[in-house]
Amino acid sequence: MGTQTEKRFSVSLVWGIIATLFGLMTIKEGASVLFFDGPSRAAAGNYVPFVLMFNFLAGFFYAIAGLAIIKKKNWAQHLAAFLGISSALTFAFLGFHISNGGLFEMRTVYAMTLRTSFWILTFVFLYLQNRKGLSHAG
Repeated sequence: MGTQTEKRFSVSLVWGIIATLFGLMTIKEGASVLFFDGPSRAAAGNYVPFVLMFNFLAGFFYAIAGLAIIKKKNWAQHLAAFLGISSALTFAFLGFHISNGGLFEMRTVYAMTLRTSFWILTFVFLYLQNRKGLSHAG
Protein backbone atom coordinates (compact mmCIF):
# COMPACT_ATOMS: atom_id res chain seq x y z
CA MET A 1 0.00 0.00 0.00
CA GLY A 2 1.26 3.51 -0.86
CA THR A 3 2.30 6.10 1.64
CA GLN A 4 0.25 9.22 2.34
CA THR A 5 2.67 11.28 0.22
CA GLU A 6 2.33 8.87 -2.72
CA LYS A 7 -1.48 9.06 -2.47
CA ARG A 8 -1.40 12.86 -2.44
CA PHE A 9 0.92 12.95 -5.42
CA SER A 10 -1.28 10.47 -7.30
CA VAL A 11 -4.26 12.74 -6.58
CA SER A 12 -2.13 15.62 -7.82
CA LEU A 13 -1.33 13.69 -11.01
CA VAL A 14 -5.01 12.98 -11.68
CA TRP A 15 -5.93 16.59 -10.92
CA GLY A 16 -3.24 17.79 -13.33
CA ILE A 17 -4.44 15.47 -16.08
CA ILE A 18 -8.03 16.67 -15.59
CA ALA A 19 -6.91 20.32 -15.69
CA THR A 20 -4.87 19.72 -18.85
CA LEU A 21 -7.74 17.94 -20.61
CA PHE A 22 -10.13 20.67 -19.44
CA GLY A 23 -7.84 23.22 -21.08
CA LEU A 24 -7.53 21.32 -24.35
CA MET A 25 -11.30 20.80 -24.57
CA THR A 26 -11.87 24.49 -23.79
CA ILE A 27 -9.50 25.54 -26.57
CA LYS A 28 -11.14 23.16 -29.08
CA GLU A 29 -14.70 24.20 -28.24
CA GLY A 30 -13.88 27.90 -28.11
CA ALA A 31 -12.05 27.80 -31.43
CA SER A 32 -14.89 25.93 -33.11
CA VAL A 33 -17.31 28.76 -32.23
CA LEU A 34 -14.91 31.68 -32.67
CA PHE A 35 -13.21 30.73 -35.92
CA PHE A 36 -15.57 28.43 -37.83
CA ASP A 37 -19.02 29.32 -39.07
CA GLY A 38 -20.67 25.93 -38.77
CA PRO A 39 -22.65 23.61 -36.54
CA SER A 40 -20.74 24.52 -33.37
CA ARG A 41 -21.47 28.21 -33.77
CA ALA A 42 -25.13 27.52 -34.55
CA ALA A 43 -25.40 25.21 -31.53
CA ALA A 44 -23.84 27.88 -29.29
CA GLY A 45 -27.00 29.95 -29.57
CA ASN A 46 -26.87 33.28 -27.72
CA TYR A 47 -23.25 33.00 -26.65
CA VAL A 48 -21.67 35.99 -24.91
CA PRO A 49 -18.63 37.03 -26.98
CA PHE A 50 -16.45 38.33 -24.12
CA VAL A 51 -17.09 35.16 -22.09
CA LEU A 52 -16.30 32.97 -25.08
CA MET A 53 -13.07 34.86 -25.80
CA PHE A 54 -12.01 34.78 -22.15
CA ASN A 55 -12.65 31.04 -21.90
CA PHE A 56 -10.84 30.33 -25.17
CA LEU A 57 -7.74 32.24 -24.03
CA ALA A 58 -7.97 30.84 -20.50
CA GLY A 59 -7.97 27.33 -21.98
CA PHE A 60 -4.30 27.74 -22.86
CA PHE A 61 -3.57 28.67 -19.24
CA TYR A 62 -5.68 25.73 -18.01
CA ALA A 63 -3.47 23.37 -20.01
CA ILE A 64 -0.29 25.06 -18.76
CA ALA A 65 -1.55 24.89 -15.17
CA GLY A 66 -2.43 21.22 -15.59
CA LEU A 67 1.04 20.39 -16.88
CA ALA A 68 2.57 22.42 -14.03
CA ILE A 69 0.52 20.41 -11.51
CA ILE A 70 1.69 17.15 -13.13
CA LYS A 71 5.30 18.36 -12.98
CA LYS A 72 4.78 19.48 -9.35
CA LYS A 73 5.72 23.11 -9.96
CA ASN A 74 5.10 25.52 -7.06
CA TRP A 75 3.88 28.24 -9.40
CA ALA A 76 0.90 26.09 -10.39
CA GLN A 77 -0.75 27.27 -7.17
CA HIS A 78 -0.39 30.91 -8.23
CA LEU A 79 -1.68 30.20 -11.73
CA ALA A 80 -4.70 28.38 -10.25
CA ALA A 81 -5.39 31.42 -8.03
CA PHE A 82 -5.14 33.72 -11.05
CA LEU A 83 -7.51 31.49 -13.05
CA GLY A 84 -10.00 31.34 -10.18
CA ILE A 85 -9.98 35.10 -9.68
CA SER A 86 -10.11 35.96 -13.38
CA SER A 87 -12.94 33.45 -13.91
CA ALA A 88 -14.86 34.95 -10.98
CA LEU A 89 -14.42 38.45 -12.43
CA THR A 90 -15.57 37.30 -15.86
CA PHE A 91 -18.54 35.60 -14.18
CA ALA A 92 -19.36 38.89 -12.41
CA PHE A 93 -19.26 40.74 -15.75
CA LEU A 94 -21.54 38.05 -17.17
CA GLY A 95 -23.96 38.75 -14.31
CA PHE A 96 -23.82 42.46 -15.15
CA HIS A 97 -24.44 41.65 -18.82
CA ILE A 98 -27.46 39.50 -17.91
CA SER A 99 -28.89 42.03 -15.45
CA ASN A 100 -28.79 44.65 -18.20
CA GLY A 101 -30.89 42.50 -20.50
CA GLY A 102 -28.06 40.95 -22.50
CA LEU A 103 -28.76 37.72 -24.34
CA PHE A 104 -27.19 34.57 -22.93
CA GLU A 105 -27.60 30.83 -22.63
CA MET A 106 -28.21 29.32 -19.20
CA ARG A 107 -25.51 26.74 -19.96
CA THR A 108 -23.03 29.66 -19.95
CA VAL A 109 -23.95 30.35 -16.33
CA TYR A 110 -23.51 26.65 -15.50
CA ALA A 111 -20.17 26.53 -17.34
CA MET A 112 -18.85 29.62 -15.55
CA THR A 113 -19.95 28.13 -12.22
CA LEU A 114 -18.00 24.97 -13.06
CA ARG A 115 -14.91 26.82 -14.30
CA THR A 116 -14.74 29.24 -11.39
CA SER A 117 -15.34 26.49 -8.82
CA PHE A 118 -12.80 24.17 -10.42
CA TRP A 119 -9.99 26.74 -10.31
CA ILE A 120 -10.78 27.92 -6.80
CA LEU A 121 -10.82 24.29 -5.61
CA THR A 122 -7.59 23.64 -7.51
CA PHE A 123 -5.96 26.59 -5.75
CA VAL A 124 -7.17 25.36 -2.33
CA PHE A 125 -5.95 21.82 -3.10
CA LEU A 126 -2.49 23.05 -4.12
CA TYR A 127 -2.31 25.50 -1.20
CA LEU A 128 -3.09 22.73 1.29
CA GLN A 129 -0.59 20.40 -0.36
CA ASN A 130 2.15 23.01 -0.20
CA ARG A 131 1.24 23.94 3.37
CA LYS A 132 1.52 20.32 4.50
CA GLY A 133 5.04 20.15 3.14
CA LEU A 134 4.11 18.18 0.05
CA SER A 135 5.54 21.04 -1.90
CA HIS A 136 5.99 20.89 -5.59
CA ALA A 137 9.35 21.61 -7.18
CA GLY A 138 10.32 25.05 -8.55
